[in-house]
Amino acid sequence: MSLEGKVWRYGDNIDTDVIIPARYLNSFDPKELASHCMVDIDESFADNVREGDIMVGGHNFGCGSSREHAPIAIKASGVPVVIAASFARIFYRNAINVGLPVLEIGDDVEKIKAGDVLSVDLSTGKIVDKTTGDVFQAPPLPGFIQDIAKAGGLINYVKEYK
Repeated sequence: MSLEGKVWRYGDNIDTDVIIPARYLNSFDPKELASHCMVDIDESFADNVREGDIMVGGHNFGCGSSREHAPIAIKASGVPVVIAASFARIFYRNAINVGLPVLEIGDDVEKIKAGDVLSVDLSTGKIVDKTTGDVFQAPPLPGFIQDIAKAGGLINYVKEYK
C-alpha cells in the first residue's frame, strides 16, 4: 500500500495527553476526538490537516497513558500513517489495534521537515521525501499487521478472518 501526503512534524516525547487532551475524552466519537487532536501543541492541526497528510514525530512518540483515544484521534483526522524515530510500546500496539500503521526510522526522522511531501510504501517500509529527494528505510510492517491496517483495525480483522 502506497501513501503520499504533506508532513505535520512534531518533536520528542509527544504524549497521549498532548495528542488528545483528557478534557475531550468524554466522547467516543472518532470525528469529535479528531476535532481536538494536537490542540494543546498545535492549534492549527485539527482545522488544517487534510486526508492523507502524514504525522512525523521524534523519539518516544505516544508516551504517557495507555488510552486508545490517541491513535483513534490521529486516524480520524485523516492521517493514514505515523512515522517517528521511536514509539512508546503501548501507543505502537494501540495504533495497530485501531488500524493506524506506524513506522520507525530512528534518527533519520530529523531530516524530515514540516510541509515536506512524503511517499510511503507500507509493504516495503520505503519512505521518499519528495521535497528533498531523501530516501529512508523503515522496517516493513509484517504482513498480518498490514492486514489489520487494511481491515481498519484488529476487531474488523478478527471479524473478517473468523
